Amino acid sequence: MRYSPKTFLVTVVCGLLLWGAQAGAGFRFLRVSDDGGGGPYINLIVREVKVAPIRAHVGDTIRVDMVVEDQGDLVNGTATAEIRANGKVVAGRLVSYGTGGDGDRIRKLNFTWDTGGMAPGEYRIRGEFFVWNDASEFDNFLDTAEPLKLLPPGTAFPKGEEEGGTGVGRDPRYKPAGSGTNRPDSASNK
Repeated sequence: MRYSPKTFLVTVVCGLLLWGAQAGAGFRFLRVSDDGGGGPYINLIVREVKVAPIRAHVGDTIRVDMVVEDQGDLVNGTATAEIRANGKVVAGRLVSYGTGGDGDRIRKLNFTWDTGGMAPGEYRIRGEFFVWNDASEFDNFLDTAEPLKLLPPGTAFPKGEEEGGTGVGRDPRYKPAGSGTNRPDSASNK
């Protein structure tokens, strides 16, 4: 069967337009469902990231607590929650979402990071819980307001600073008190 050049051109242009709409928005940003149905609505939000101590020595263990809220449909899914230091993953684990009832939509995830082998310096800490097809990917991560400071082992902190403290990053829309059931989950990654 032979197609005319006009039919071929129309077919190619239509194909490119359809592909271009997907590529322009990126498959990652497609919403899983809309008013017409077709799939679960996924919306995970990182509400808070706490780091303690925020001032430490290389070799110390850092605790990072992350609060994640699930505002999507009650669908069972699994994704990796990660803690990043200057963009490098330093702790992470698989976490199930969408399995709780209406009263169990906020999860507290706990991580530990052994800083042994890290270079002294400042580290920007980010909690991230990325899920493909999330309705609002802009809130799948959160950075602490101040960087973690790591000094060489045994080094004194500068005047006015002491070891310890807590660094926090909080979504301004998040109200911790009375916001639902918090279910602690913990994991260690060294």
